[in-house]
Amino acid sequence: MTFPELLAHALVGKKDLPIPEWLFAWGAALVLIITFVLLTAMWREPKLEDQRWRPAPGWLTAIFAGRPAAFLAGVTGVFLLGVTVWSGLAGTESPDRNFSITFVFVTAWLGLVVLSVAFGDVFRAFNPWRAIARAFAGVFALVAGQKQSAPLAYPEWLGRWPAAVGLVGFLWLELVYGESGFGSVGLEPRIVAIAVLLYSVYTLVAMSLFGIERWLERGETFSVYFSMFASLSAVSVRDGRLGIRRVLTASRDWTAGIAGSVAIVLVTIGGTAYDGAREGVLDGIAGSMFDGLDDAGLSPILAQRLTGTILMVATIALVFAIFYAGIAGMRTVGGKIGELPAKELARLFVHSFIPIALAYLVAHYFTLVLYQEQAQFTYLLTDPLGDGSNYFGIGINPIDYELVSANAVSYIQVAALVIGHAAALVVAHDRAVAMFGDSRIAARSQYWMLALMVGFTSLGLFLLSQANQ
Repeated sequence: MTFPELLAHALVGKKDLPIPEWLFAWGAALVLIITFVLLTAMWREPKLEDQRWRPAPGWLTAIFAGRPAAFLAGVTGVFLLGVTVWSGLAGTESPDRNFSITFVFVTAWLGLVVLSVAFGDVFRAFNPWRAIARAFAGVFALVAGQKQSAPLAYPEWLGRWPAAVGLVGFLWLELVYGESGFGSVGLEPRIVAIAVLLYSVYTLVAMSLFGIERWLERGETFSVYFSMFASLSAVSVRDGRLGIRRVLTASRDWTAGIAGSVAIVLVTIGGTAYDGAREGVLDGIAGSMFDGLDDAGLSPILAQRLTGTILMVATIALVFAIFYAGIAGMRTVGGKIGELPAKELARLFVHSFIPIALAYLVAHYFTLVLYQEQAQFTYLLTDPLGDGSNYFGIGINPIDYELVSANAVSYIQVAALVIGHAAALVVAHDRAVAMFGDSRIAARSQYWMLALMVGFTSLGLFLLSQANQ
C-alpha cells in the first residue's frame, strides 16, 4: 500500500473513498515533502536555538506559580495518590468501575501529556512524591536547624537510564501484564495500588539518597516523561517566575546530551506503536506465538505475557532500528556530520522526535481520553470505590460515544500524525542549520531525516488503518 493510500485508508478504514477524501489524502501525503522544500529554500538561519523567554506579569506568577499555588497543587497530588491507592485496595475489582485504573492510565498518563504541552511542566507542581519529600525535608530542617544534604552524588554516566527502565516497566504493566485481564485496561485495581505503593517507596528512597530535585530531573520516570512533552510548550517557570518562550525551543535543552534521553523518546514511540500494532498487524503473530508456547506446556497466562513481552520488545527494537538507520544515513553526507559518532548524532537530533511521540499518542489515544474522561469526572469521581456511593451528588450519566463522529476522529488522528512529523522536520532542520552554518549542507543531511519522518508517518498510518479494519 502506498503512502497516500495509507493516509486515505486511515481516514475511514477502507479503500473505496469518495473523491474529496482521496484529494485530502494526496494533499496530506505531500505535506512533509512541501515542508522540507520550504525549509530548504527559506529557513537559512537557526530560529529555535534561542528560547526568547519573557517573564509573565507578576500577578500571573503569584496566582499560578506562587507558594500558595504550589502548596495547593502538592496537597492535591498527594490526595489523588491516596485516593488511587485507597480505591485500588478497597474498591470494586471491576476495572471500569474503579477510580484507580482510569486515573492512572488515562487521566494522569495521557491527560497530563496534553496539559504539559499546553501549560508547561504541570506535573512538577502536582508531583505527590516531590511534595512528600519536600515536606519531610522541611520538617528535618526545622528540627535539625540545617538542610539535609544528599548522602550520595548521582552518577553522571547514569543519566536518565533509571527513568527509561521505569518507562519500559510501566508500559509492560499496562500493555503486557494487564493484557491477560478484562475491562478498559485489563488490570486489577489491587495490582495497580500495590504497584503505586512500591514505586512510591522506591522513589522516596531514591530522592533521600540522591537529592529531591536531582532524582526528579534524571531518575524519576514520570517527572522525566512529562518534562519531555513540556519542553514543547510555550509556558515555563524560571527561578520561580512564570514566563513565555518560543514553542519547540526547549526540546533541545531537554536532551542536552544526557544519557538515556534517546531511549526515553524512542521507547515512548515504540510503546504506542506496539499498543496500536497488537490491535491489528500483530494479532495473528501473537496468536501463533501464544499457541506455540501453550503447546510447549506453559500456562495460558504465562504464555500470553511472554508473547506480549517478546512482541513489545521487538516493536520498540524496530523503532530504534529505524531511527539509527536514519542516523547512519546522515553520517554518509560527510563533512562535520560524518565525523560525529552515531551515538552523539542521535543525542543531537533525538529532540526532533518528541513531536512524533506526541503525534503517536494523540492519534492512538484520542478516543480513549475523550470517552474515559467522561467517566472520570462523573461516576468514577463521585463513586471511586464502585460501591454505589455518590459523594458529590453527581448524576451518573452513561458515556456519550457519539460526542464526535467516526470521520472526525479519523481526520484528527491523521492530522495529528502529519502535523507532528512536519514539526519534527522543522526542529531537525533548524538544528542542522545551527550545526553546519550552511543551509545547503544542512539540507543534504536532512534527506535522511525526511526519509525517517516519512517512515514513521507511514508506520503510524499503517497501524491506524489496521486498527480501523
